[in-house]
Amino acid sequence: MDLALLRTFVTVHRAGSFTRAAALLGLSQPAVTSQIRTLERQLGRPLFLRQARGVTPTTIGDELAHKAAPHLDALVEIAETGLDDESSLRTLHLAGPPEFTAERALPALTELTGEDSQGLALRASFGNAEETLEGLAAGHHDLAISTARPRGGLLTATPLCDEEHVLVAAPRWVDRIGAGQLRHKGAHALEDVPVVEVHESLPFVSRYWASVYDSRPVAPGTAIVPDLRAVLACAVAGAGLAVLPRYLCADALERGDVVALHDPPVPPLRTYFLVVRTGTLAMPHIARAHEWLLRAASDWA
Repeated sequence: MDLALLRTFVTVHRAGSFTRAAALLGLSQPAVTSQIRTLERQLGRPLFLRQARGVTPTTIGDELAHKAAPHLDALVEIAETGLDDESSLRTLHLAGPPEFTAERALPALTELTGEDSQGLALRASFGNAEETLEGLAAGHHDLAISTARPRGGLLTATPLCDEEHVLVAAPRWVDRIGAGQLRHKGAHALEDVPVVEVHESLPFVSRYWASVYDSRPVAPGTAIVPDLRAVLACAVAGAGLAVLPRYLCADALERGDVVALHDPPVPPLRTYFLVVRTGTLAMPHIARAHEWLLRAASDWA
């Protein structure tokens, strides 16, 4: 059986569509379709059910993928790394949200790029969950950090850590509102406080209000900046309230640059996932970075 046909089959099985598999393989969609039909003729059984959007594997298709994929992954790993893996410099392409990647992931991974790095070079790019997962699926990245868990078999996600969100503002706002008002009136005491956010839709503040106050925020965004580090800077300067990850504002809270406006018994959380293309953890440099980040995350809590 032709290994090229099996590789195309496994890619289609994981991608769930001929179109996406063609992009990953660098082939045309007709070429992928032709290869799958050839393999089906050789086996005498259909491997996929064609649907309006993508394909679904048959029972035989699932069985073949289960048997063939690990061996193909091993062959690809040998081809990717070469026989002299220990002395070759491997490059890890990482993608994720700018703040978390810069503040958490990159400082942890740079420990693998020094003199004792065992041949790891690092390249990073930033983007939202949709952008990073699309780039990972297309083969532009090796490892992605995402707040969304991908569906389907093309990508594999592992929970990395939970991020606690904190409602903060400069101390002057507490003085203006009054600590008693904050305790007794809750969200109503904050209706006239301007909001600092990363987008006009107020994603962080809206999520916090829905989780903690079971309502929607009233004040519109007065400062919209597309980076949580800039949101923190604006909040410290007194521009208004903000909802921020605790890891990002912990030092500012300790210094008193901002204060927590509320301390709910169950704070809102957001989960980060480490995502790879299925099968690529067979590659040592990806597996090493994946494991390193999981170990580092145990200290972030």
